[in-house]
Amino acid sequence: MGKSALAFIKLFFGYFVCAVGIVMTINSNLGLAPWDVFHQGLSNLTGITIGRAHILTGISIVALSSIFGEKVGWGTIFNMLFIGIFIDFLMLNNLIPIFNKFLPSLIMMLLGLLVLGFGCYLYLSVGWGSGPRDGLMIALVKKSNKSVRFIKNIQEIIAVSIGYILGGSVGIGTFLMAILGGYFMQFAFKIAKFDVSQIQHRFIEDDIKFIKEKLIYKNISYKK
Repeated sequence: MGKSALAFIKLFFGYFVCAVGIVMTINSNLGLAPWDVFHQGLSNLTGITIGRAHILTGISIVALSSIFGEKVGWGTIFNMLFIGIFIDFLMLNNLIPIFNKFLPSLIMMLLGLLVLGFGCYLYLSVGWGSGPRDGLMIALVKKSNKSVRFIKNIQEIIAVSIGYILGGSVGIGTFLMAILGGYFMQFAFKIAKFDVSQIQHRFIEDDIKFIKEKLIYKNISYKK
């Protein structure tokens, strides 16, 4: 129970840190990250907040990933819901400053990428499943036999294109984040001495199977 409680704390702290990093990149005003362009465009279209657009997109992606056979973890569901909730909390309460001058904005954006990298380390290291967008990327890589880089680039090009058409903010920061995001995440992982390839994720179906086995074992023991 103690380990599970610590895992929950680490998981949700990771989501909050991710939200902080995302809002920092948004408030840098240099253009949104590729997926956030889509979220803002969806927000413009529907009138919902960016956080809710993040949640709605996550739900749709999880459903699509499931069709492609990708397993879903509890962390995937929590990621889908709570990062969006934390983004709204931070933005609606103006807890992170907004910059308009280029140099402070650039520093804010780069720090936001680094913070996001540490947030990803925190939640991924728990091993309860990746986020919806990463899960879809993995599913498409498996189905297409294309490289991770190719699939990730295609995903982000589609997200940016649709988001831009819907009025999402595209700027120099969008292209910088598309190019540098992976490097900053890798740097954060290196500082934390975290090897993502060593993580063994636990999925929801694993817990369902475990519960079924326990119930069957109890029924057998009771009959004896």
